[in-house]
Amino acid sequence: MDISDFLQNDAVITIRASSKKQLLQDLAKQAKILTGLNDDKIFDVLLQREKLGSTGLGKGVAIPHGKLSGLSSLQGIFAKLDKPIDFDSVDNSPVDLVFLLLAPEQAGADHLTALARISRYLRNQDNCEKLRNTDDQDGLYVLLTQNEAQAA
Repeated sequence: MDISDFLQNDAVITIRASSKKQLLQDLAKQAKILTGLNDDKIFDVLLQREKLGSTGLGKGVAIPHGKLSGLSSLQGIFAKLDKPIDFDSVDNSPVDLVFLLLAPEQAGADHLTALARISRYLRNQDNCEKLRNTDDQDGLYVLLTQNEAQAA
């Protein structure tokens, strides 16, 4: 599975948020545009997942995710924050790169495979530095999806 299987160019954004809650709300609003699902429902799913433990992986990266009824396929949103925010990450580092993943309720292995793919990509510090040094949406999308076999 490649990132381009669940991330479209128009789902790559730069965003300003002052808190984790605001970021998740803003991402839920963006997800509503992509999925047609209620943004409050999306936000609630993300919030419930965060209550289980932060999806802030460390080194400035977070991968909030959840499963939603009514969703027909995996959907991703990549957000680069203009200013890092506290995300209760495992290393207590502020977050500036966020990859939201939403999956259908019955996604099973596909959900886990997509999460693993995103995590592998974002654990690579060279990839993260390239993302941090790129300011335009198209450039970010290319970085996230180019040479996917090599990035894995």
